[in-house]
Amino acid sequence: MTWDPRNVIDVKRAGRAVATPDLRRLIEGYVTGEVGEGPMAAFLMASVIQGLDASETAAMTRIFVDSGGTLSLTGIDRPVVDKHSTGGVSDGVSLVFAPLVAALGLACVKLAGRGLGHTGGTIDKLGSIPGMRLDRSLDAIAAQACSIGCVIASQTADLVPADGAVYALRDATATVRSVPLIAASVMSKKLAVSSELIVLDVKAGSGAFMRDVASAVELAETCVAIARDHDRRAIAAVTDMSQPLGEAIGNALEVREAVEVLHGMRRGRLRDLAVAFAARSVAELTDDVPEDARARAEAALNDGSAAAVFRAMVEAEGGDPRVIDEPDAVLPSAPVELPITAPAEGFLGATDAAALGEAARALGAGRARPSDPIDPSVGIVLTPKVGDRIEPGQAIGVVHARDEASARAAIDAVIDALTIVDGPVDPPGLIHRWIEEG
Repeated sequence: MTWDPRNVIDVKRAGRAVATPDLRRLIEGYVTGEVGEGPMAAFLMASVIQGLDASETAAMTRIFVDSGGTLSLTGIDRPVVDKHSTGGVSDGVSLVFAPLVAALGLACVKLAGRGLGHTGGTIDKLGSIPGMRLDRSLDAIAAQACSIGCVIASQTADLVPADGAVYALRDATATVRSVPLIAASVMSKKLAVSSELIVLDVKAGSGAFMRDVASAVELAETCVAIARDHDRRAIAAVTDMSQPLGEAIGNALEVREAVEVLHGMRRGRLRDLAVAFAARSVAELTDDVPEDARARAEAALNDGSAAAVFRAMVEAEGGDPRVIDEPDAVLPSAPVELPITAPAEGFLGATDAAALGEAARALGAGRARPSDPIDPSVGIVLTPKVGDRIEPGQAIGVVHARDEASARAAIDAVIDALTIVDGPVDPPGLIHRWIEEG
């Protein structure tokens, strides 16, 4: 009997599990052109509606990994950690985490992507540093991991090309929002890079892809289970994205903020989360107990050793290393800066993080389509966090824009995104839950 992709679609549409050989032929056929966009889109929609079980999700992940090469890091003389965030607003953790763990004796190799929608991409942020060459060969990535212990580079076409092809179709057919499909996409990229530990930051809240904690926990557990199925070690944290993590929203602005954290000059939720992930990674991969690992992470930010690793990484990747000591002399700046003032007295009760991200995207800091250009200089800085007391007319931030009209529109959007209440408000917790192998 001739193999027909419609039979695979029928199986999934009926809510039954697809056999791995059929799933492999469907995905590989789509990549080679044997299977057209129509049948593949129909299968994806059926998968969103009916779901994929654990075996199907693991099989899809393995098929994605098998579609390309892998990055071997076996020659590195220290434990390798890889980190992934599901994305959020003002999420500059990776910019701090990677050099921080390298300063603590680990190696971090992170292949990252560009942002889409209101979430910023790590590659876009680093791309705001003049001269940065983020498209690296696998050999160059491995060599830099050995010499510096810290690499953040663009996802290469050599790794998991099937995921890239399928994700583009998911984006075009509104089939992105599926926990199994998201997990297979995320974990295929992590499993294609050899590392001793995969650390996952799964965001939950208004500024995250997963809007509620329960959905984020489901995604985190699915990702950790995939790693276990592939004999890889992974931990995940479900973290708060009910408000921007840092203060800066926008590419060069977020690099400036990360530099301040790396120099030990800035406290707050961004630093706290980077330290938490770094300390947990060190405790998992060395003999350090968690308390000692945290103390070492805090010290590496305060004494400049993490900043020194960031400088070395930027220089190795062609960027201007002055960014770590003179960021304002290196990073692009917007021609218009207008202050944001508080509209009323009270306590900041809530922040619509997604609305703030969309306001920054409208300025040019993000993109609606993968091909859209971005302006690295524009964005929003918002200083108060939920629970902070504010006074009417108080300066609470700055909009960085190309022109005054777009700046004023952004100010209006920021004010609309804030909920000011009369009484005190407890700030949300930073880490909702850790999920580990077990």
